[in-house]
Amino acid sequence: MERDDLAAWLRLLETPSIGRETARRLLAAFGAPQAVFDAPAAALRELLTAEQAAALGSSPPALDALIETTWQWIGAEDQRHVVALGDPAYPRSLLETADPPLVIHAVGRIELLNAASVAVVGSRNPTPQGAENARAFATALSHASLTVVSGLALGIDGAAHEGALAGPGSTIAVIGTGLDRVYPKRHLKLAHRIAREGLMVSEYTLGTPPIAAHFPLRNRLIAGLTRGTLVVEAALQSGSLITARLALEAGRDVFAIPGSIHAPQSRGCHALIKQGAKLVDSAADILEELRLETLDTPSPAVSTQAADDPVLTALGHDPVTLDALSARIGWSPAELSARLLALELNGKVVRLPGHLFQRLVQV
Repeated sequence: MERDDLAAWLRLLETPSIGRETARRLLAAFGAPQAVFDAPAAALRELLTAEQAAALGSSPPALDALIETTWQWIGAEDQRHVVALGDPAYPRSLLETADPPLVIHAVGRIELLNAASVAVVGSRNPTPQGAENARAFATALSHASLTVVSGLALGIDGAAHEGALAGPGSTIAVIGTGLDRVYPKRHLKLAHRIAREGLMVSEYTLGTPPIAAHFPLRNRLIAGLTRGTLVVEAALQSGSLITARLALEAGRDVFAIPGSIHAPQSRGCHALIKQGAKLVDSAADILEELRLETLDTPSPAVSTQAADDPVLTALGHDPVTLDALSARIGWSPAELSARLLALELNGKVVRLPGHLFQRLVQV
């Protein structure tokens, strides 16, 4: 993109009272951002209110500084891009959605924008099993050459990105800030790794801070970029359910992993399944639904055959108290506590708040 083109796109993006829908209508009428600004006032009045037409006639505050900052940012590294509507690199999947962004800022492997992909999303406070499921499913999908898309949030998102980086499909992180900022800060190293090995994407201009309203909007890009969305764990009031709804509205598949009926983090997944989402317990289920080739590597499964250890067998898959487990297996609390500690140290059992224990399935 030439500097003049960049300036015109940023001006259109930053003009007050001109939202994405109005901007797309103007582009459909006049063809390019600069043509919009050069259009006769009479032609603009046919499409805009008087307030909007007046806003187009003046330069937004701090526009020159934003243009210079963005131009310098692009030139600082080869892997930095600004992709606008009409650019050959613009993702075709987003063009098929109701609200595609005007401009995408990207750092990393730009070809991933048009790669076959699946979103993996879920709770910011997952169970240990949920985080392990996200990581394992993402790894398996990446080994099947699917790019895993998520939102860089804590919990399921972070685990999905980490798992996907282990395979050739890699990962895309869609963020709700400018690409010169990382939120949450705890994912700074992960974000830098994704920028090197995968792709970081944002529709927001450089310098945009974390704003609560931006993150639900970010979710429409996660859903729109992909062929389907997998919800690993989610409460009933969850941003992940917004992503799933947006995926359905875009005509994409929705998948959900079932969990314990007692776990709040599973209720959103169970609600999705009741509404028609495909229940999955392996990555192969997703590939089959998408009519893709089967995995070359073993597929993760949520449920695996119980180990011979009697404590693991008695634990099942739901959280349980020490007393309940003692009654179930017939061991004394002291004897059982010693065995649970050993299993916990071996990564087979996790201790949860409320003096609960849960078996951690190795997927």
